[in-house]
Amino acid sequence: MKPEPFLVAVSEQETRRERQKARELRQSQWWKRKRAAGICHHCGGKFVPSELTMDHLVPIIRGGKSTKGNLVPSCKACNSARKHRLPFESSES
Repeated sequence: MKPEPFLVAVSEQETRRERQKARELRQSQWWKRKRAAGICHHCGGKFVPSELTMDHLVPIIRGGKSTKGNLVPSCKACNSARKHRLPFESSES
């Protein structure tokens, strides 16, 4: 039996606001330093910093916020594979 996913009702307005915050943080020195190491948070692979994307550990549509504690650098493959899953949810679900 497959467990029900953890769902949170997130309004479209809140989603837009959090995505805008993420866009602003992407331009910050904090993010540029975080990405500069070139290491994907999920697989530990080494990448050119410009190849890393900003990933929300708790996705916005699952109630996550665009805060420094919820944002990590991720390679495109890991970010795409995670989709809208929480960190503890298996990619095989």
